[in-house]
Amino acid sequence: MNTKVAIIMGSHSDWETMKEAEIILKEFGVSIHKEIVSAHRSPELMLEFSKSAKKKVTP
Repeated sequence: MNTKVAIIMGSHSDWETMKEAEIILKEFGVSIHKEIVSAHRSPELMLEFSKSAKKKVTP
């Protein structure tokens, strides 16, 4: 099964924490989609991402 997970961060500074999640997910063979989308600074972009998320994370 080719599982895909979206890791969404509010800013580049969040990557320091979230990279650990990527490492673990990759150890289990889970493919990753990473994106930086701030719900506070760009709510329209976050809304668009959430509407199209299934297309981005479904194999």
